[in-house]
Amino acid sequence: MRQAEITRTTAETAITVQVNLDGTGRRQMATGVGFFDHMLDQLARHSLIDMAVSAKGDLHIDDHHTVEDCGIALGQALARALDDKRGIRRYGDVRLAMDDAQVACALDLSGRPYLVWNVGFPTAKIGSFDTELVREFFQALATHGGITLHVDLIHGINSHHIAEAAFKAVARALRLAVEPDPRMGGVIPSTKGTL
Repeated sequence: MRQAEITRTTAETAITVQVNLDGTGRRQMATGVGFFDHMLDQLARHSLIDMAVSAKGDLHIDDHHTVEDCGIALGQALARALDDKRGIRRYGDVRLAMDDAQVACALDLSGRPYLVWNVGFPTAKIGSFDTELVREFFQALATHGGITLHVDLIHGINSHHIAEAAFKAVARALRLAVEPDPRMGGVIPSTKGTL
C-alpha cells in the first residue's frame, strides 16, 4: 500500500498529513490559511494523490511556519509512501496554462533534493497571503521529499493565477512521476540500483 501518515509537532505548529499515492485526488485541507488550503486542494486534485492535511500553527504571528511545516510534513509523507520507489516512472514534466499564466515544471524523485525556482510574482500578497510563501512551501516539499524540482514561470500577470498554475504544474508532474511503470517490472528506476 503506497500510503503514509506523518505527524509533526513543534513549538510553532502541530501538523498531521496523510497521503495515498494510488488515490483519486480526494482532499481534506484544514490549515487555517484559506488561500493555502485552496492551493493544497489543487495539488491533491491534479496529482490524483489523496491528501489530508490538518495544521494548527502560530497564525497570530504569520502564515510562514504553518506553510513551511506543511511542506516538510507532506514531503516526508510522500517519501515514506514511495518507500524504495520500486517500479515508478520517477520523472515528470509538464507545461501548464491557467488564463494569463503559464508554468513549466520538471521533477525527479531522485532522493537528491534540489529546488530551482524561477517564479516571480507581480504582487507581494494574494489577499492576506504572502506570495513568497509559495517558494517556501516548495523548498520544504523538495527538501523533505527528496525531490529535484524545477519550476519556471514562462509568463503571467496575475499573482493568483501564477501561484495556482505552479501548484497545478507540480501536481501534474508529480502524478506522472509516482505512477507505476508497467514496463519497469518492479525494478528501482536507477542504474545505481537505489534511489
